[in-house]
Amino acid sequence: MPINPDAVGTTSDPGEAEWGSLDCLLYAVGVGAGASDPTGFELEFTTENSIDIEQKALPTLPVVLAPKSKGGGGGSNPMSKIGEFSWANLVHGEQSITLHKPMPVEGKATMTGKIAAIYDKTKAAVVVLENEAIDATDGKPLFTTTMSAFIRGEGGWGGDRGPSGPKNVAPDRKPDEVVRYTTRIDQALLYRLNGDRNPLHSDPSFAKLAGFDKPILHGLCTFGFTGRALLHAVCGSDPARFKHIEGRFSTPVMPGDTLDVKIWVDGNEALYQTCVGDNVVLDSGKLIFE
Repeated sequence: MPINPDAVGTTSDPGEAEWGSLDCLLYAVGVGAGASDPTGFELEFTTENSIDIEQKALPTLPVVLAPKSKGGGGGSNPMSKIGEFSWANLVHGEQSITLHKPMPVEGKATMTGKIAAIYDKTKAAVVVLENEAIDATDGKPLFTTTMSAFIRGEGGWGGDRGPSGPKNVAPDRKPDEVVRYTTRIDQALLYRLNGDRNPLHSDPSFAKLAGFDKPILHGLCTFGFTGRALLHAVCGSDPARFKHIEGRFSTPVMPGDTLDVKIWVDGNEALYQTCVGDNVVLDSGKLIFE
């Protein structure tokens, strides 16, 4: 059993992440901003020089930010401590972002990664990684991201199974809002410009080796489309009201697919599901907002 559960608590060396206007623009276009109406209400996310419009960053931007050194900070990637496994067996399970304040268009932050948990799912291992970002301008927390990596074939050591069962279950009623976005056929080629160059999303031959007829869309691209839907439908398009988002990836999305983001609002929380037709592709979703 190559997975090392004693790696829990391992942290990376702090590393500096830096981003600017161009990074925000690339991310916004990569998750579909402006696609249906290039001169419409999303100009604040897709342009930096429109008259009387101040550029803003989408609140899901943190998922593409990383320290300059590869591996999550200072050359000490915590994932290197969990043991040997095949990266072909790793899939993105869940993702969350907590924003401690709105994302600036230009910024620097010190990021530190940590292995928060490792769970034994018998036929697989789940590794939970957290990243904390401290704003370089004032030394205060800027954002926290958490992701889980599901590694097939690496369980069975008798460890803690961790959380199980459904969470953030949508109510048994019609959603309060449904936002529909159609992704571009070249959406993955746009999104990869944000840094994720995994050939699974661009190379047909590699995609076939992974069992797909053609390259699939990045899960975090679907996550970004969903964040846009929630921002506009629930937060009045104001990133300052967007505080926390989480969700679980359940089914791959193909470039060109149409996404239906179904939203149920209760107080300052909203549950959501993102679907392609009858298939749920992003589940167990929750937004906390002001």
